[in-house]
Amino acid sequence: MEELKIAALQYNIIWENKMANFELIEKELLPEVDEDTELIILPEMFATGFTMNVSAMAENEEGASIKWMKKISRMRNCAICGSMPFKEADKCHNRFVFIANGDLIGSYDKRHLFSYGVEDQHYSPGKEKVIVEWKEWKICLQICYDLRFPVFSRNAEDYDLLIYVASWPDKRIEAWSTLLKARAIENLSYVCGLNRIGLDGSNLNYIGASAIIDHSGKLLQELGNKKGVICQTIQKKNMLAFREKFSFLEDRDQFKIL
Repeated sequence: MEELKIAALQYNIIWENKMANFELIEKELLPEVDEDTELIILPEMFATGFTMNVSAMAENEEGASIKWMKKISRMRNCAICGSMPFKEADKCHNRFVFIANGDLIGSYDKRHLFSYGVEDQHYSPGKEKVIVEWKEWKICLQICYDLRFPVFSRNAEDYDLLIYVASWPDKRIEAWSTLLKARAIENLSYVCGLNRIGLDGSNLNYIGASAIIDHSGKLLQELGNKKGVICQTIQKKNMLAFREKFSFLEDRDQFKIL
């Protein structure tokens, strides 16, 4: 498919209340999403907020969050993705889940845990970079703090869309906006950076600034400090033509990530 219509949902996540967040999304945000949208993107820990309360909030594939995502995906005939506290065996991960037409087709465990916020004391890091394929688009899944580590997101796979879901506080919002553009420019890829708004249970403040950026670094859309939805159709033909004209990826270094 030459085009992909995406919608990124920015909102104030209700602290550690999954059902209330599901209801908020369905009643206040999904009505703003066009019916022909093919991919709906939710923020980091979209149903709980950026919580360290893993004993109460972490779930598995049979948990409420994935069941709800599957329901929305079937109802909307689309893909939906977002991260959540996820328990697997004796470990917990900040897991980015990608569901399409009611099926789990891929997931990514956050590699770079935010030690400044003690995330590394409650979650285990992921071991690999993940690219999912949906409607002939290669999509790289990343979470928040990963944005600061460009070697990890290096476009060695010729992916088409790089997604960062985040809980990025207001005090460092300039870094957020700058690094999103940098990742788009250096990887010649569309980038969607989705942040949240409002105060969380740790009294951290978030002011959104979610954005969609094209392969040249051009800002296509941005949300300020307000609840809302970014809807954008991205075009592969334009991106591939740009890569052919400016063949910067051919000169990239080969890094060994792990």
